Amino acid sequence: MIGQRSRTSTAGGAHFAFTDRWGGVSAVPYEELNLGGAVGDDPEAVRTNRELAAKFLGLDAARVVWMNQVHGAEVAVVDEPWGDRPVPVPEADAVVTTRRGLALAVLTADCTPVLLADPVAGVVAAAHAGRPGMVAGVVPAAVRAMTGLGAEPGRIVARTGPAVCGRCYEVPEKMRAEVAAVEPAAHSETSWGTPAVDVTAGVHAQLERLGVRDREQSPVCTLESGDHFSYRRDRTTGRLAGYVWLD
Repeated sequence: MIGQRSRTSTAGGAHFAFTDRWGGVSAVPYEELNLGGAVGDDPEAVRTNRELAAKFLGLDAARVVWMNQVHGAEVAVVDEPWGDRPVPVPEADAVVTTRRGLALAVLTADCTPVLLADPVAGVVAAAHAGRPGMVAGVVPAAVRAMTGLGAEPGRIVARTGPAVCGRCYEVPEKMRAEVAAVEPAAHSETSWGTPAVDVTAGVHAQLERLGVRDREQSPVCTLESGDHFSYRRDRTTGRLAGYVWLD
């Protein structure tokens, strides 16, 4: 069973889930439920953790689509898991599907995981919105891909998961200005009075402009929470996951 601080919800046949760090088998410094396969953890432990998380969510671990995330804005439309294909998994920071029962997953450890669903059209998406991806427009790109498959922004349900908050994400003043020039809502200040960026606020502002009204944001700041992985806090650490799928 994955951690008690994991969160799941449903909306019109769409399912959303965000994990915490507990209930898995990984050893320090990845303890326990590390779901990231490219952070230095034992691959067998990661495989077991992914199976445990899928079982808890009522999913088939072999029917979960993971991404090769690179902090960009590329979107991949999928209808099956990557499996054992002879070609590498393409670089993408958002995945979209119309295949019911196929779960899409996004890995984070401070970045904002974004889960989107239009249950009426039968379209879901998962996006990885770090600071560079938010600026590049990965979330609007995901919404455009969804609308190209029949989704309507007014019907899209959006859920953002645990991420570093704007009170903790300290950046140089020049970087804050560059980000705010693209997305003013991301302009922030740390609790100790220095320049900061609020990626989640930027994502929600983008969704608002696109006409996505049904939005919820996790109250968890990963840097502040010992129940969640944080790259900014620990550097060598595991990865959380967000999952979205349709019945």
